[in-house]
Amino acid sequence: MSLSDPIANMLTIIRNGMQAKKDSVDVPASKLIGKILEIFKNDDYLEDFRLMKNNIQGTYKIYLRYESQKPSIIGLKRISKPGLRVYAPQDKIPRVLNGLGTAVLSTSKGVLSGTEARKQKVGGEVLCYIW
Repeated sequence: MSLSDPIANMLTIIRNGMQAKKDSVDVPASKLIGKILEIFKNDDYLEDFRLMKNNIQGTYKIYLRYESQKPSIIGLKRISKPGLRVYAPQDKIPRVLNGLGTAVLSTSKGVLSGTEARKQKVGGEVLCYIW
């Protein structure tokens, strides 16, 4: 079964896992999902993630992070949707909660966080926000 929006599916699985206070959740794997999870891990929103090969596609096992019984992820939001793409030029890359959150962009230099895109001076499609 193919999904029309695998990024929104991943964000929903993580959001629901945090609300249910699960230790880990499983998400269908893709290269784009892997890059987004790498950004989340580098910004300390996730404990870790691993690629589990089971069939042709595989899944990512995501280990969620909690700080004194509270989830480290307060909110996740999908910005650019399949029906309405949202692009940001290099000088208008959004800041999430005045720099407390992270924007994830798909640029010509790969999938980057908002701060990394500002450093490299590239714009692109705004995929999601996390805070």
